[in-house]
Amino acid sequence: MSLVESTRIAPADPGAGYRAHRGAIDRAVLDVMASGRYLQAGENAAFEQEFAAYLGAEHAVGAGSGTDALELALRACGLGPEDAVITVANTATATVAAIDLVGATPVLVDVDPATSVMDPESLEEVLSSAAGRSVRAVIPVHLYGHPAEMPAIREIADRHGLYVIEDCAQAHGAEIEGRKTGTWGHAAAFSFYPTKNLGALGDGGALVTGDAKLAERARAIKQYGWRERYVSAVPGMNTRLDEVQAAVLRVKLPYLDRDNERRRRLAKRYDRALASTGIETPAARRDIRHVYHQYVIRTPRRDDLRRHLEAEGIGTAVLYPVPIHLQPGYCDRVRLGPGGLPHTERLAARILSLPIYPELTDAQVDRVAAAVQDWADDQ
Repeated sequence: MSLVESTRIAPADPGAGYRAHRGAIDRAVLDVMASGRYLQAGENAAFEQEFAAYLGAEHAVGAGSGTDALELALRACGLGPEDAVITVANTATATVAAIDLVGATPVLVDVDPATSVMDPESLEEVLSSAAGRSVRAVIPVHLYGHPAEMPAIREIADRHGLYVIEDCAQAHGAEIEGRKTGTWGHAAAFSFYPTKNLGALGDGGALVTGDAKLAERARAIKQYGWRERYVSAVPGMNTRLDEVQAAVLRVKLPYLDRDNERRRRLAKRYDRALASTGIETPAARRDIRHVYHQYVIRTPRRDDLRRHLEAEGIGTAVLYPVPIHLQPGYCDRVRLGPGGLPHTERLAARILSLPIYPELTDAQVDRVAAAVQDWADDQ
């Protein structure tokens, strides 16, 4: 193994998150294993209560994944065939897949070119156009840890009588005007995929809501539509947060704010180091608290920089290289607003995620930044 290979910096390292809490996680998992109860038991119920309390929400409902949580939210809001749901194209496939899974039509709007999140003006524009017909909900995506413009989006949605379902898969603990993401909409969906700011050791998700009736519907739908065992009152699905993952998340939740603060410090370190390179660093609105799930820079020579960093033993990621409306599996299953998605398409060719996670050391960040600086100096 070469020196570069042995000292490689990964773009994400969920194993480091486990090692940081290994003793407590091992004990929690062994306790679940010994209990003989692996689904829908005490760990799941306790995590739902603790996560809702952390967010300042009334209800949390565990699910098998973030995608399932989005689908569950859509179903609990009564959305299905003949309905349309507005979201963005620069997101994980999961956002659009969940809309498709309930039989609704995704309608995609453009983003703010500075922050990469849903542009409220584009939302308003599409609702006033032919593409806005049959729209019943909007899913703003809090991308990279930067919240969407929820006050403006909620005002527009309320005026048009739409459900608002927040996609919080990358925004655990992020805030807008001091209020956490996940509490601005009628419902919200979180993912606990291992690389998330709050990550499990496998798949997991949660629906969050302040609406008791919506939470009750979600709890029935998530397990076959049962309100009494083996009797489906409504059509349902099968999605559960298992006890092992709930136990792991309970161990890690008390450290989420500390870990997010570490991410912010690392982001500032990158900001300072890259200020003179000419490379565009992440923007953040003043009214928000970013949690830097990703640290995303922009350059028109993204692929060249990525190859340079890989040669230096530094892993990177592109989230996301192909907008949903240009992907073969969904290009004929979505509608676009009248102005198209020019900002989304331009961003997709320029974005690059540098390594960022709480266990990353200052020295490692400095090494990444130095490699970026060296590349920029040669341009």
